[in-house]
Amino acid sequence: MTSERERVDNDSPWKEILEAYFPQAMEFFFPQTAALINWERPHEFLDKEFQQIARNAEQGRRYADKLVKVWQIQGEEIWLLIHVEVQAKPEDDFAERMFSYNLRIFDRFAKPAISLAILCDTDLTWRPNQYSYNYPDTSLHFKFGTIKLLDYQNRWTELEKSDNPFATVVMAHLKTQQTSKKPRERKTWKFSLIRRLYELGLAEKDIRNLYRFVDWVMILPKALEAEFWQDFKEFEEQCVARVPRVVATAEQERTMSYITTGERIGYERGQQELVLRLLQRRVGELPQEVKKQIQALSLEELEALAEALLDFTAVGDLLNWLQAHLNETEN
Repeated sequence: MTSERERVDNDSPWKEILEAYFPQAMEFFFPQTAALINWERPHEFLDKEFQQIARNAEQGRRYADKLVKVWQIQGEEIWLLIHVEVQAKPEDDFAERMFSYNLRIFDRFAKPAISLAILCDTDLTWRPNQYSYNYPDTSLHFKFGTIKLLDYQNRWTELEKSDNPFATVVMAHLKTQQTSKKPRERKTWKFSLIRRLYELGLAEKDIRNLYRFVDWVMILPKALEAEFWQDFKEFEEQCVARVPRVVATAEQERTMSYITTGERIGYERGQQELVLRLLQRRVGELPQEVKKQIQALSLEELEALAEALLDFTAVGDLLNWLQAHLNETEN
């Protein structure tokens, strides 16, 4: 769809959702490995360590990679290397790269890593899961875990029944692929998937996180995006009409308040993108960590930042503003 809003950083929503729901991701995609882990102990994302071993990643390609420290039930520390192959085309040297990353982790940190890959491409026949070579006196066989999102096409009923956040992630991914040249059908599925978040009775935080993922990957042309929000407003009005305010139960009140939150989420998302664009024009490219801090701001805080940035001349001004805001919040 040439009229779609283009987003080149399609790895970003995967990184965000993996960070927000890492235990659920492991339980959904790799249950055997998840069963080894003591989830009562906190896991740790080793972003700096991964940057050290991934310094030679192929230029121009984008990956959603996470190196995570977890603790086994027996009490031992293990590292997990989670790779999400976001770009929708097979890669000839993928298995070699998985081996290379695993070897670099061991070489650099003396830590064996469990290597796992989530394949998001559209080729049913591409299923890399090992790298090997064999000579008379030397041989190697490296095997890594893979999950193919296309396989869930035949498990749709199972996805619909699941309340694991990654059921929604997979559904959104598959329907995005299937509607690449069908914008109206995509709009229908986007509405259906977001409405499902409310119908599941999820916490507001979970609705926000999953909404962000669905909204990011299921891009619509501007006109259809406006239609989408109109449909959603009508859905909200129907819910209110079915439940008179004077007799609404606490659960019904909670559901309706989340539906109303939908438009605020969309507006807040737009405000974030606008503020980020304005900041980059004022002070230049922003570090990823700074972008995350801005994305964590509330709507009121974003509006305050939008006013303050008019006086910024360098990235230091932004950092000072964020630090001052953090100090106010803590006090």
